[in-house]
Amino acid sequence: MQEHVSDRLVGTLVDDRYAVRSKLARGGMSTVYLATDQRLERDVALKVLHPHLATDDTFLGRLGREAKSAARLSHAHVVGVLDQGNDGQTAYLVMEYIKGHTLRDVINAKGALPPRLALALIDPVVEGLGAAHAAGLIHRDVKPENVLIADDGRIKIGDFGLARAVTTSTSTGALIGTVAYLSPELVLGRQADARSDIYSVGIMLYEMITGQQPFGGDVPIQVAYQHVNGTVGPPSALVPGLAAEVDELVQWCTANDPEKRPVDGNALLQELRHIRTNLTDSELDLQPPAALAAGAHNPTEIIARTSNPTAVMSPLARPGQQPPMGMQPPQGPQATSVLPATPDAGHQRSADYGAFIPPTPVLSKRAQRKADVEDEKARSRAAATPLRSLREGNPRRRGALWALILIIAALLATGAGWFFGLGPGSPGTIPSVANKTVAQAQQLLTDAGFQSRTSDVFDDDVPSGLVVGSQPEAGTEIRKFQSVSLFVSKGPELFGLPELTGKTLDQAKDALNKAEMALGNITEKFDEGTAAGVVLAQDPASGTPSRHGTPVNLTVSKGPQPIPVPSVVGRGQDDAVKAIEAAGLKAVISPEKVKDKKIPKGSVASQSPPSGTLTKGGTVTLTISDGPKLVDVPSYIGKQASDARKALEKLGFEVRVNNILGGFFGTVRDQDPVDTAVPEGSVITLTVV
Repeated sequence: MQEHVSDRLVGTLVDDRYAVRSKLARGGMSTVYLATDQRLERDVALKVLHPHLATDDTFLGRLGREAKSAARLSHAHVVGVLDQGNDGQTAYLVMEYIKGHTLRDVINAKGALPPRLALALIDPVVEGLGAAHAAGLIHRDVKPENVLIADDGRIKIGDFGLARAVTTSTSTGALIGTVAYLSPELVLGRQADARSDIYSVGIMLYEMITGQQPFGGDVPIQVAYQHVNGTVGPPSALVPGLAAEVDELVQWCTANDPEKRPVDGNALLQELRHIRTNLTDSELDLQPPAALAAGAHNPTEIIARTSNPTAVMSPLARPGQQPPMGMQPPQGPQATSVLPATPDAGHQRSADYGAFIPPTPVLSKRAQRKADVEDEKARSRAAATPLRSLREGNPRRRGALWALILIIAALLATGAGWFFGLGPGSPGTIPSVANKTVAQAQQLLTDAGFQSRTSDVFDDDVPSGLVVGSQPEAGTEIRKFQSVSLFVSKGPELFGLPELTGKTLDQAKDALNKAEMALGNITEKFDEGTAAGVVLAQDPASGTPSRHGTPVNLTVSKGPQPIPVPSVVGRGQDDAVKAIEAAGLKAVISPEKVKDKKIPKGSVASQSPPSGTLTKGGTVTLTISDGPKLVDVPSYIGKQASDARKALEKLGFEVRVNNILGGFFGTVRDQDPVDTAVPEGSVITLTVV
């Protein structure tokens, strides 16, 4: 249910991401708003800390660590923590938004619930707690207000593991609401574990089945005292006909000794589902008495206000018997209509009852028998007529009772005054214990009147063995009977580094991100047996215990080293093969040779590839020259020199002209060589006159 009131944050944008739409609720530590995550376009619950907490660096550090713990718990029945941050003076948490109502709303509206509905509602709560307990987390504040029921029927438990502030303005009623579900060990300031949550679940289940809490009182200490010294009764005392298995389940969860409770949520869930499966439909659908419905009077009030007093009176006892406790002498018209107000002479009144007893006259046997019959009838009528009312009482006895009540009330008031003024219930301010040894911190708390318990936590900043902080935080004012938790650093939490060798660089980066580690320096080198982009080595090595954010250096393969291909065209075959093999490559001789007018026979005419690079062992194919081809030289003697030149050059020869007498006639007189086969490209000399 949304609360539409004016607020400075409504309509603003927090951290350039969360658009605040309306105010949902306000608590002792924070205000909760409905906001829209503009980046992901979804509704979220934005919990904004009160300004006096947002400026406390120690508190913010603790809040960040608790938010990380809660965020790591992902379960269908636990409200998820999505984000945490600061925007100027605004410190906030972002949580999953559950539109609906709480289990408290259901109990207030319906009162006692049928077993089928009560067990169905408690099942997802226990399942969520079981997942948390398996992850090493404890809720410590299980109550109907923290059980959220979405409009679509999903049930989730909220405020898991988050800091809770206790203010000096906490009202008695609100404090009772919290104390109502505290386990005995928490009341006594002892260490809490999963079984403390189980106790709270048992109290909550009792309330769901009966419509009321097992312990009540005018001040919180009365409720706390009953948790420690009392025993939760069976719900069937208020809900007649309730299955014995349900009684046993509630009393198993609420045993004073933690050793006699289920060890954790998963153990309870198994038994809970076993009971739900084995109960009959009539047992599951048992309707609670109308007196336990929402808004009904307390059963003791119903008895006190009955309109027929005789319905609760005891029948007339025989003379000489003691009356039952609380019986009073007959008063009013009914009494005087049966017995005279004042005895006659010779009559006597029973000292115990005030019942009138007439003297016994002397009669004949027949008259005596008749008198006996009449006397028996009178006794029967008297026995059937109640003479005493629970509302009437002996004035002296009633006065003594009131005096005793006043004395007890005075003693309780005196005890409560001492308890809340000077004793364990008096307020005190928690001293700062951060960065102190456990002994120093415990001494500070003892001097301030507090009891403390310790729990180990990992911390990246505080050295091992020193106190990280306390819960509640330093500076918080609480009652001294409430214990203070000291969080002792175990140093930074170490995690084994993932194996990155053999992965591609992108895969290695993903693995580092998932392990919350950092990418260090990247060194590349050639590797003949590994493809380019694959990780060859890492430093530190895989499995090395490291804190989150540790940089990991990677050596990445550039693949096999490239080798320049040497040019061996024109070189002899043997010389060319040696040059290629010396470069780390392999020479292959082509089976086909080629004619080449420029490359001598036996030398390399061409190679493939002609240049560029290959990797080690790459192949270079050599084609060997078979020398120039032979061409027949025809005779052009007696022909014009110009025609001869053109014909010879067309055949691939080089033509030289030797003119005699200036070559006046332009006729070939002589030719060398002529009428023979010579290599292509040979020089043909023409003598021209």
